[in-house]
Amino acid sequence: MIIPSQMYIDGAWVDASDGAVTEVINPADETVVHTVPVATEADLERALAAADRAWKAWREVDAWTRSAKLRAAADWLRAHREEIADVLTDEQGKTSGECLGEIGAAADQFDWYADEARRIYGRVIDAHSRNNRLLVIRQSVGPVAAFSPWNFPALLTSRKMASAIAAGCSIIVKPPVEAPGTALYLARACEAAEIPPGVVNMVTGKSSFISRHLIASDIIRKVSLTGSVPIGREMLHQCADGIKAVSMELGGHAPVLVFEDADVEAAAEICARGKCRNNGQVCIAASRFFVQESVAERYIEKFVAVVKAQKMGCGKDPGTDVGPLANRRRLETTEALVADALAKGAHLRCGGKRPEGFDKGFWYEPTVLTGMDHTMRIMREEPFCPVAPIATFSTLEDGLEKANATEFGLAGYVFTKSTRTALLASEGIEAGMIGVNTILLATAEIPFGGVKHSGYGREGGSEGILDYTVAKHINIQL
Repeated sequence: MIIPSQMYIDGAWVDASDGAVTEVINPADETVVHTVPVATEADLERALAAADRAWKAWREVDAWTRSAKLRAAADWLRAHREEIADVLTDEQGKTSGECLGEIGAAADQFDWYADEARRIYGRVIDAHSRNNRLLVIRQSVGPVAAFSPWNFPALLTSRKMASAIAAGCSIIVKPPVEAPGTALYLARACEAAEIPPGVVNMVTGKSSFISRHLIASDIIRKVSLTGSVPIGREMLHQCADGIKAVSMELGGHAPVLVFEDADVEAAAEICARGKCRNNGQVCIAASRFFVQESVAERYIEKFVAVVKAQKMGCGKDPGTDVGPLANRRRLETTEALVADALAKGAHLRCGGKRPEGFDKGFWYEPTVLTGMDHTMRIMREEPFCPVAPIATFSTLEDGLEKANATEFGLAGYVFTKSTRTALLASEGIEAGMIGVNTILLATAEIPFGGVKHSGYGREGGSEGILDYTVAKHINIQL
């Protein structure tokens, strides 16, 4: 197995022009997985020129041809899913089962947009006069600069690539420094599908340098980011200077409302297992748990039991439920959030430390905290870690007030058997996506995105391709 370890620019696999590389670290044991190039200004200029030239030809390619090539890329990813998943585990730490699921979901994005490429609709509008014909068509926005995160380096990168390619755009992707090899497999898939040189480009290296250079270029017409609020705010300032089209998915801090009429034990098990998925490093992870007072202890008891049963270990071990955190920053932030909560009166129900016997790597036990209040950082800041803070609420109105008491608005969850409660709570939570009696939201056919500081724009679904097009009005005088 040869991990992709070069940049993909203008249809060629290349090293940095000065030969510089950076190491990719295995979060389980801190060994070096492989190295990737550190892009120079000359490398970025080459990628920009390729994207500009390729877009002018690719936008003229018919939708059926674009569709066929996207489908071929999806097929290639599925055929190589085990190889890619193996690399993803080494780079990011999640379990083999989760990695296989992510590669399958990435392939689904290419599959979905193979269909959407043929469904970019315009319309004809009746004018004031029969001497005029009013048309609206949608055209590709142009070359895209896309920046993807490390928690789902295959899936979240594929959302940007597949929709851009389907719309007739070219794209320059900056993969995450923690898991670039996984994302580079997507470029391999596009190469195997014979997507023309320059339509897809991937550059690796220092994120801040690459983003500033790409966004400053007049060639780039659109920027897409999945990342943190501070990074998103900085990029928005940069995009403003060039009047760039922007899509931003800036993370979340999803509330869960568990009502007393819910199947409490089932809800607790669903939430506990979901919280441990990818070690809590999921932007739509349930991360603030509010349980109606009358059933709170039942919920907590079951939640703690499920969390304690999770086995930590190497992601490639088939018995592993929870792997390491992705990097040292996450470990240090997790420790700080737990320490802050405990200092302010939270109760530790399980976890709360690095596990014994894991001397190397970025490990932290799945943790449950109760007795939470809004003064604690973990109730206000996006945690991105395996720590579950559980609080209580009294009425629907009280629950909604607590659920909406953050700057985030990406996802939210409701557990109830009442249709009335489900609808009112779903409508009342300020978020772009809501799960009722489930925490599984992400799939290729739905629009993914948030409100408030969680950003704007949508990826996935029929809506996702529209962000890579512009509407053009044509008025024909007969």
